[in-house]
Amino acid sequence: MSNENLYQQIYDNPRFQELVAKRGRFAWLLSSLMLGAYLAFILTIAFEPAVLGIPLAAGSVTTWGIPVGIGVIFMAFILTGIYVQRANGEFDRLNQEILDEVQK
Repeated sequence: MSNENLYQQIYDNPRFQELVAKRGRFAWLLSSLMLGAYLAFILTIAFEPAVLGIPLAAGSVTTWGIPVGIGVIFMAFILTGIYVQRANGEFDRLNQEILDEVQK
């Protein structure tokens, strides 16, 4: 069996199309969450900077902007970890099942 034929069989497999769609939806969902958090942070800085300028405690020089900014950065790592976990679990399993099915 030629590689082109194998690739075409994989591409034509309805489970492969389902996998591509599911993976795409999940990636867009996580990307939208990250974009929303980042956009909210930037818009708060732009239009309500006093909110993030409130000190954490009386007499503190650290404001709420620091932990919120760090939270946005950590959110990126967490969402990346969630994607990697699902990709290494469900998506890889489906991918292997499709390959096994096509190679029979």
